[in-house]
Amino acid sequence: MSEIYGSVWWPYVMILVAGFLATECWRWIGVFAAGRLRDDSLVFAWVRAVATALVAGIIARLILFPDGVLGDVPMWLRLVAVAGGVIGYKLSKDRLILGILTAEVVLIGGWAVMS
Repeated sequence: MSEIYGSVWWPYVMILVAGFLATECWRWIGVFAAGRLRDDSLVFAWVRAVATALVAGIIARLILFPDGVLGDVPMWLRLVAVAGGVIGYKLSKDRLILGILTAEVVLIGGWAVMS
């Protein structure tokens, strides 16, 4: 076992154990449990609500408290890009990719005009 610690393979073994095996069991539990859940069950509604809240929280953090280059973009332009994305999403009959592309075009185009 001591040969593993001194080896160049040790970081990859840790990535496999900590990153893959630790999460893989939960994925399999989800696969087996999903077959027994009904779409209209309270558990499924709760999981959907938690997942939606997590995504909304990440998006809000990116808009309100961005890191890196996005932090250099003014708040008003980030909000206009979000509004443009929502409008693009609705005008394209709820096609998500077109809403995302619209928001990106507004954000990048606005930043290019300002620079």
